[in-house]
Amino acid sequence: MEKALVSVTGVDKPGIIAKVSTALFEMNINVLEISQTILDNYFTMLMIVDVSNVEAAFSDIAKRMDEVGKQLGEVVSIQRADIFDAMHRI
Repeated sequence: MEKALVSVTGVDKPGIIAKVSTALFEMNINVLEISQTILDNYFTMLMIVDVSNVEAAFSDIAKRMDEVGKQLGEVVSIQRADIFDAMHRI
């Protein structure tokens, strides 16, 4: 299984989870875990997703997440879990 982390930050509004989840579904990306919090009208979400069954290049997935973020007025990004883990090892 190849995992990635999707992060979303911005001002809370309806449809954020739906829009991000739909884009992931359209690329055959499965959501494994999700955590979201709203603090003083600021929305944050972290998803762990499985990108094993995706035919597109990872750069194309990242571009699509960026597009979704622009449509929503949020910051949406994706990073490979193995790279994230390597960056945060002490």
